[in-house]
Amino acid sequence: MADKRAICPDADPVLEQFIEGLDVETSHHRMIQQENKCGYGLSGVCCRLCSNGPCRISPARPKGVCGADADTIAVRNFLRSVAAGSGCYIHVVENAARQLKKTAKDRAELKGIEALDRLCKLLNISGFSDWDRAAKAADAVLSDLRRPVDEQMELVEKIAYPMRTQLWKETGLMPGGAKDEIFNALVKTSTNLNSDPTDMLLQCLRLGISTGVYGLVLTNLINDVLMGEGEIGFEPVGLQVVDPECINIMITGHQHAFFGHLQEYLASEKVRALAEQAGAKAVKIVGCTCVGQDFQLRKAAGTDAFCGHAGNNYTSEAVLAGGCIDLVLSEFNCTIPGIEPICQELGIPQICLDDVAKKANAEYLPYHYQEREQISQTVVEKAVESFRKRKVSVPGDVQSLFVQLSDALGKVAADSEEARTLDSVLAQAAAKQDWGGRKNPMVSHGYSNAITGVTEVTLKKFLGGSYAPLIDLIKQGKIKGIAGVVGCSNLRAKGHDVFTVELTKELIKKDILVLSAGCTCGGLENCGLMSPEAAALAGDSLREVCQSLGIPPVLNFGPCLAIGRMELVAGEIAEALGIDIPQLPIVISAPQWLEEQALADGAFALALGFTVHLGLAPFVTGSPIALDVLTRQMEEITGGRLMVDTDVSSSAAALEAVILEKRNGLGL
Repeated sequence: MADKRAICPDADPVLEQFIEGLDVETSHHRMIQQENKCGYGLSGVCCRLCSNGPCRISPARPKGVCGADADTIAVRNFLRSVAAGSGCYIHVVENAARQLKKTAKDRAELKGIEALDRLCKLLNISGFSDWDRAAKAADAVLSDLRRPVDEQMELVEKIAYPMRTQLWKETGLMPGGAKDEIFNALVKTSTNLNSDPTDMLLQCLRLGISTGVYGLVLTNLINDVLMGEGEIGFEPVGLQVVDPECINIMITGHQHAFFGHLQEYLASEKVRALAEQAGAKAVKIVGCTCVGQDFQLRKAAGTDAFCGHAGNNYTSEAVLAGGCIDLVLSEFNCTIPGIEPICQELGIPQICLDDVAKKANAEYLPYHYQEREQISQTVVEKAVESFRKRKVSVPGDVQSLFVQLSDALGKVAADSEEARTLDSVLAQAAAKQDWGGRKNPMVSHGYSNAITGVTEVTLKKFLGGSYAPLIDLIKQGKIKGIAGVVGCSNLRAKGHDVFTVELTKELIKKDILVLSAGCTCGGLENCGLMSPEAAALAGDSLREVCQSLGIPPVLNFGPCLAIGRMELVAGEIAEALGIDIPQLPIVISAPQWLEEQALADGAFALALGFTVHLGLAPFVTGSPIALDVLTRQMEEITGGRLMVDTDVSSSAAALEAVILEKRNGLGL
């Protein structure tokens, strides 16, 4: 049994109480065990690149065996992390572009034709059919990603804000081919190579640009074509969305395009019949982590196979421990290793579609477009089988009988009379014994009306076709400015979602509109800040605006990939005002950043010229040069700067001060 004497605090009291009552160990429990952190690791001054190490830098030992100092070691480690994060995003956009190309070649359905029109207009692409244009768009992306490092990517200038691209050219920040930039970063950070910390930090910015324009912006635009676009609406969120009477497939990752066929298949009559035969109401997809946010974003464009978004990365263990999940389907990160022992304990099968997310006790079922139908069938078959064997609160002998019947059913010919008889007996027994799972222990968790479907397109439509009404509200001071509270959730910055939720509350009190994308959304919506009632927590002016429009003071842009959508919003507002992005009264905060992808996101935000706040310092504090470049010199390079503050109140005050400074600069 997990030690419940102490638990990592959670911004969500209902979820925290549930986790405290679990008989399984979770990340929240392990965080207590890992409270003591290595000081050398925290400051980034531990090097283990060669066999002379690990070398730990301190005032008494200022250099490693090779002569590398704290600046070289910390920044080298930092660049490697940014490169790894960039690699993750480039992997996602490359797979999305491949999916688009194969869909076009197969002349399959493209659900977002208006999105295709906008994408082709951006890329200056024409064609004799929608499939032809889609294929050309995919080829343009794939070709750019694979350019050598000394060839600038062509699409950056077509997508990014013109004033920014001009600056990037002047400062030598325009990236070459995205994959080669990552390769080059890994080479230059190897043993006895680059020892110029400033040069390495500039490469972080180039990686940030290629990550942002391709991994963030273009991934969304491609997915809009493949999966359909979002529509603003209000949907239930939290663990309450899990229906124990359904066969539930929990998805984790970031690659929504992998699930297109599965979503359609689950809505078919064939799957409905399979569910009915198993004694279930339906087969449902349960959203968890960023891909769930993307499903939620596009719910109106999809099918009723998606039941809703349960939570973010550090909610996933609780979702499984509730006992109502029948299969975990993963394809990318945020699929934390902590789910493995819980799946093992509860007999929940795992399937990984992409080997980058392969788990030790999971089946690897590689996703190939040509095999998508067979993959969907296999996933459903295994989920149905798992549902039949789901551990439930019934007498042991009855449960054993169910399992025996299910096993027997699997050993006979599917279309035989014996199979039909066994299946009928099983279904009747299931109905009588409440087969299909105990009651959802978190049926009251979450909110019924969280805003969803906000994008750069739907927000503008909501405002009447332009951002002019939003700009007017900012000019009038009814909205003081905008804060993008984005990124991950972690357990170290005051607890699960604690910093994120508390900072957001402070910002809306100050009449600052909050936009969110990523795991932050999972926490903010589950705590009610994305429901219209949250307007009561805002300052007088913002509250009046929200209540008149029927919206919350915190808008949900969806997955972390949608940070790219927010960049498009900022660019359009800047264009309407005739100014550059750093002049806008907009700030960015990643209060609970977690992983290397977040560092790549941050590099993009700095390259765009934003003030970026972090609730935890990145692992570079042992480098005076890194601190000076990121917090001071960056303003001279891009107009942005990094700000680290571990206190909620002072962070909110500092972000407000930046917004007021920007307003003053605009004469507002």
